[in-house]
Amino acid sequence: MKENKEGREPFVPYVPSSRSLPELTAVAIIFGIILAVVFGAANAYLGLKVGLTVSASIPAAVISMGVLRGLFRRDSILENNIVQTMTTAGEAIGAGAVFTLPAFFLMDISISQTVIIFIVLTGGLLGVFMMVPLRQMLIVKEHATLPYPEGTACAEVLKSGEKGGASAKTVIYGFVIGALVKVFGDGFKWFKTEIETGVGKVKGAVVGMDIYPALLGVGYIIGPRIAGQMIAGGLLAWVVLIPAIAFFGGDSSAVIFPAEAPISKLDAWGIWNNYIKYIGAGAVAVAGLITLLKSMPTLFGTARQMVKNFSGAGQGTIERTDRDIPTRFVLLGVIALIIIIAASPVTNVGIIGAIAIVIFGFLFVAVASRIVGVVGSSSSPVSGMTIATLLIVTLLYKLSGMTGLEGAKASLTVAAIVCTALAVAGDISQDLKTGHLIGGTPWKQQVAMLIGVVASGLVIGVILIVLDHSYGLGSKDLPAPKAAIMKVLVEGIFGGNLPWNLLFIGAAIAVVIEFLGLNSLVVAVGLYLPVHISAPVMFGGAVRWLVERGVKSREQREARIDKGVLFASGLIAGESLLGVFIAVLIFFNVHIPDVPYTDLRWIPFVVFLLVCGLLYWSSVSAKGHKK
Repeated sequence: MKENKEGREPFVPYVPSSRSLPELTAVAIIFGIILAVVFGAANAYLGLKVGLTVSASIPAAVISMGVLRGLFRRDSILENNIVQTMTTAGEAIGAGAVFTLPAFFLMDISISQTVIIFIVLTGGLLGVFMMVPLRQMLIVKEHATLPYPEGTACAEVLKSGEKGGASAKTVIYGFVIGALVKVFGDGFKWFKTEIETGVGKVKGAVVGMDIYPALLGVGYIIGPRIAGQMIAGGLLAWVVLIPAIAFFGGDSSAVIFPAEAPISKLDAWGIWNNYIKYIGAGAVAVAGLITLLKSMPTLFGTARQMVKNFSGAGQGTIERTDRDIPTRFVLLGVIALIIIIAASPVTNVGIIGAIAIVIFGFLFVAVASRIVGVVGSSSSPVSGMTIATLLIVTLLYKLSGMTGLEGAKASLTVAAIVCTALAVAGDISQDLKTGHLIGGTPWKQQVAMLIGVVASGLVIGVILIVLDHSYGLGSKDLPAPKAAIMKVLVEGIFGGNLPWNLLFIGAAIAVVIEFLGLNSLVVAVGLYLPVHISAPVMFGGAVRWLVERGVKSREQREARIDKGVLFASGLIAGESLLGVFIAVLIFFNVHIPDVPYTDLRWIPFVVFLLVCGLLYWSSVSAKGHKK
């Protein structure tokens, strides 16, 4: 066994390169396509609801092992890896789509299924192709320095395949609980799914909570610190800023832009809709740019390393575990996609848009792929990089004379393609790390990701249209926070009718939060969203804190967290998929009750506390495992 240049023995994966197992099989592809579509729909719903998405790799790996091993009696770890790789493609497509494409709906810009499919497919395929040349540098050469947390965790789940049955049951239990709450709450309307109350006699001060298990699951997965910062932003808006606006403007009959009625006539929701949303939009935009600026050293370091990597001499014989899609195919794929984007009348982004996609796409893909290696996919500043792309491209179009609806559509299209590419690249980075650890064949994973992108990209537009028809994108039910900010920025630059003072206040708040040492982007998202969404996320973080509290054994703590994450993932998938199913029923005019059976506030709160208790019990019932 030869040593590398640093004198260390080379890394040997779980399945060595000399051994071959079933991998890119028909069964894995078919099952992977199914899960890609399912988790793509679930993440689309979640992203429209809260502006966050969660990794699908671990629940997909668990479900894959449970089905392939239990039903088909197949025991190839590499086959399971292909399934979870394809599933994360659906999750990434869902994230890239809902962060940008709903802006078209919010601006009443007509967008066809053809345009949606074109955007997500070109963005998704570019994300895969652009990540291929980075694998050697980020996954292989920096194996010891870039942990890729979700990818490493998924590899451990796959390697512990003998516990796949019990783990799959945990996901299923969570799925059933989340689905039942959604059905009885928003389906049969047995109880309200939102509770709200004032704060004493303070005018305009309101706190509330949406009774949604998916948000509880999100809070558990992101942990108490991030969940706490998110609720801090919500409380800042709903018990500080809204009461302050109500107090100072409560006796005035003047109408203050952008509202169309005096503050004295607005309730808490009216103030939030007319003023706080703009403050939150300014905070999110600047916080995203701050996050991007903090990543600039990573950007330049990655660019330098890429130049060195491409200028290096060719390798000798390539082993199975080190074979990527050939470089010539990658280059041809990228060039073909860029030419299609530039020349296609479907989107009409032109040369300016195509060049912007090449530059921002490749640079930000490199950044996203490295950042997720350190902090994970959930903390990647995809929205910040998308906002930066949108601002620059919108200004370029305006300077070139393309304005109005045409300019807005072109700007949003470029931003959506780049955003989808970033989301896909970040997720495939985690998958390639998993494959590197367990001994997968890189080119087969990359092909699986391409298949998953195409499969989920063909249906995501239908999902968006169904959700818009049923709930209304931008409504209280599906606020689509990230896309709403894109809308505000595009309209403001082209139309010049933004309330800049409110945006500046939000920007200043983001800067202050950053100086306080907090995650300004997380707090800003909490500021922008209704506190009703942040509250259940906070409860999930609190359950996670209770689960970890007082556990001295590291193995026991990890076992509790792992089992809780599986149950939480089930809650998210169950509620999200039933939300999509209810939307389909509404779309086909199936009668759904309009009024809850009871207005008693304690019933939904008790239901929510029961779900919290089940999440806690599922976590603490885990048994530690020896390593």
